[in-house]
Amino acid sequence: MKRFEVIVIGGGSAGWAATVACARAGRNTLLIERYAYLGGWATAALVNPFMNHCTTDGKPLVGGLYSELRDRLSKSGALLGNSFDTEAMRFIMQETLLEAGGSLRLHTIFDSAQYLPDGTIAVSTRSKSGAETFVCDRLIDCSGDGDAAIALGADFESGDEDGLPQAVTLMFDMGGVDPEKVMTYVRDNPDQMRFPKLPPTADPAALADGTISVAGYYDLIDQARRQGEYSAPGDLIFFIGRPRRGEVVFNTTHVGNIHGTSAEDLTRAEIECRKQMASIVEFVKKYIPGFEKSYLLRSADHVGVRETRRITGDYTFGVEDVVEARKFDDAICRLAYPVDIHSGKGDGYTKEEGKRPVNNAPPGDWYEIPYRCLLAAGLDNVLIAGRCASSTQAGHGAIRIIPACVAMGQAAGTAAARSLAENVSVRDIDTNALIADLREQKALV
Repeated sequence: MKRFEVIVIGGGSAGWAATVACARAGRNTLLIERYAYLGGWATAALVNPFMNHCTTDGKPLVGGLYSELRDRLSKSGALLGNSFDTEAMRFIMQETLLEAGGSLRLHTIFDSAQYLPDGTIAVSTRSKSGAETFVCDRLIDCSGDGDAAIALGADFESGDEDGLPQAVTLMFDMGGVDPEKVMTYVRDNPDQMRFPKLPPTADPAALADGTISVAGYYDLIDQARRQGEYSAPGDLIFFIGRPRRGEVVFNTTHVGNIHGTSAEDLTRAEIECRKQMASIVEFVKKYIPGFEKSYLLRSADHVGVRETRRITGDYTFGVEDVVEARKFDDAICRLAYPVDIHSGKGDGYTKEEGKRPVNNAPPGDWYEIPYRCLLAAGLDNVLIAGRCASSTQAGHGAIRIIPACVAMGQAAGTAAARSLAENVSVRDIDTNALIADLREQKALV
């Protein structure tokens, strides 16, 4: 059995950050990832862009490894506004981790975990190399689904009060788009758009040089649906420009009643989402100005799953923490992103949805995620970060974004390293010292 001080399960935004932070602290750290690359849903599911990480008046709230990631993407020409290039993300995450001294095992599936008599944790995996076991002193679960924490006996919640998780979405890229023509139509038809609502004086050419983010086309969708030429749910389409001009990524498909930990449900979701994608592609090419010469570039390797298991932690983050802009002595992340929940029934984006008030912190203010959300209740020396962190469904809707996942991962990795240095459990570390460590790493806490 190979021995490591820290093992991280899952190489998404949180797992990458946890590994880098822990390895930079001098700890022998292994990251286990099932795909051939890092990034999680940011790469496998084509999730884009980085969601808002500032207050309403523009004050940045997330720094540290998230800022470093953005800087490296920008220097490689792979970042435009908050939109990033997926391939660059894969490579930059890989290189950053290796430069930090972290060990990486790709193409490896987590199978189970158990405590050994001496208090260490054995992690069993499956891969083309067969069944293997690794042993660690600290385990960080960034699987998104809480697989490792649950294997060790953690409690969890999933979905709403009826157990229904948020809908899933297959994202896909299209090329050959004329962004100036797109923005001309958007400017001239504000009643057809949820956003942006542009004034008549807006310059489509200037807008086309920036990051375009468009949601709408109500009447065109209605017309196509009546003609039998549109079969995706919802009243609008939503796409975002990529850093490379003429390429956009669609966040429009929705399938409901899907449990992301069920292979049968995921199979159904992939099939239905690709049918919706085909309908959307043909629709935009025929109906949407600027898409006449467009083409499908690629679809995501995996349907985007917004929510599965939320591990029960020492603190459960909820909607009250958001709207009351709560602050905590052990805060490891600041945010001002609203509660964002997609109907678990798979209704897609609707007109009525756009009229509802959103739950968020007051203007100019922010809320904080406490370190206790990363502590799996009842488990020793196990941390959870990212999508499976301790929260209600509403709380999860606010903190599931990439900047927050990076911040939680950085905090978890730093905490694991500090617990080893102090020779105490992750639950018993000096949180003031943890926050000082994070600030030294330029995290905004």
